[in-house]
Amino acid sequence: MKIMDYVNLDYTPTDKDLKLLYYVEKAENTPSIAKAAEEIAKESSIGTWTDIITMSEDIAKRLKPSVYHINEEENIIKVAYNEDLFEAGNMSQILSAVAGNIYGMKAIDNLRLIDLEFPKSIINAYKGPKYGIDGIRKLLKVYDRPLIGTIVKPKVGLNETQHANVCGEAWAGGLDVVKDDENLTSMKFNKFETRIEETIKIRNRIEGETGEKKIYMPNISAPMSEMKKRADFVINHGGEYVMVDVLTLGFSAIQEIRDYLDDKNVVIHAHRAMHAAITRTPKHGMTMLSLAKIYRLIGMDQLHTGTVVGKMEGGEKEVVDCNKVISNKIVDEEDYYMLHQDWGNINPTLPVASGGLYPNVVQKLLNILGTDLVIQAGGGVHGHPDGTKVGATAMRQAVQAYMDGVDLNDYAQSHSELKEALDKWQYIKY
Repeated sequence: MKIMDYVNLDYTPTDKDLKLLYYVEKAENTPSIAKAAEEIAKESSIGTWTDIITMSEDIAKRLKPSVYHINEEENIIKVAYNEDLFEAGNMSQILSAVAGNIYGMKAIDNLRLIDLEFPKSIINAYKGPKYGIDGIRKLLKVYDRPLIGTIVKPKVGLNETQHANVCGEAWAGGLDVVKDDENLTSMKFNKFETRIEETIKIRNRIEGETGEKKIYMPNISAPMSEMKKRADFVINHGGEYVMVDVLTLGFSAIQEIRDYLDDKNVVIHAHRAMHAAITRTPKHGMTMLSLAKIYRLIGMDQLHTGTVVGKMEGGEKEVVDCNKVISNKIVDEEDYYMLHQDWGNINPTLPVASGGLYPNVVQKLLNILGTDLVIQAGGGVHGHPDGTKVGATAMRQAVQAYMDGVDLNDYAQSHSELKEALDKWQYIKY
């Protein structure tokens, strides 16, 4: 098979193709971007490093992908793969092909999967989010503002009763949701089952006192058999959310837990711990956008996508594009670096902003990302001079000021909790 078998700039993708957009830097000994593109398309599908007698014309005609776009100035290529190359309901197999061995080839120095667009045959193999944005808002009865939450801090160290009390203070102060951090599961000093029992007990009390729906997101991440047991334990004790660490669990695990929970009334919150090991290098790996599409398709109801204004890496365009794609907002059709997915009946995913948020940055955050959002502030709640409950109140006030169209500093003149927060974090720098 020759290079032109894989590079066909006259090819027009069909709705049966999986389309990939890559950034590629060829190795010094690779003669051209086109040759690098050939190696990528070949290695990710039916080819190998040499001619083989087991390759037939029929296989080549049916299954060879086409590199249909090359921009040498920007090191961009687009590749279309026939849907028959993939086991539609097996995300691990799909990514083993289009984001697998190709990263290790000597023909390239760097490779980054920027975006992907699934054919209907693959989309139809997945359930997508069970709740999505509308379902989550209906559950919490919050329709006209972002959801506001915190993460129990310190990340680990509190016992079960201390943990539950921190949750109670946050809910009593006005927050909607409280979640475990990504590395809290079941520890010697904080056992999962006891933590659930103690925290749900306090949640029920605070709901009665405030008249508001309160949500706890326990981290059930574990080997699959244990994760299912933990999910059942949460549900049987009145929990309505579970949290999973999607990167460290792996694609097949989150597919299985999504399917397992399909007939149970529970929202799935996706934490992206470890994503930057894959997404942060601008010339290699995968974008958060590509991961976000995958997690929406598999069925994560909520997903951390970035903050722009917080402590975590992630530029404004990157985060905004992720949020638009997973929440079904219109994406600029002229944006060269986007493949425009038709999601059919797949529910949108609710974006989550978390990492270094505090009341002072709420208005800027919402101006950039909009109000279909979960704001998760850890230190920005627990670090308030008067403690967690007052810190939670300050966050709620910051959001209310934005919704009322009132300047944050003006609103703080009649809201002491917010004023103390603004004074403390006035000069914060990361």
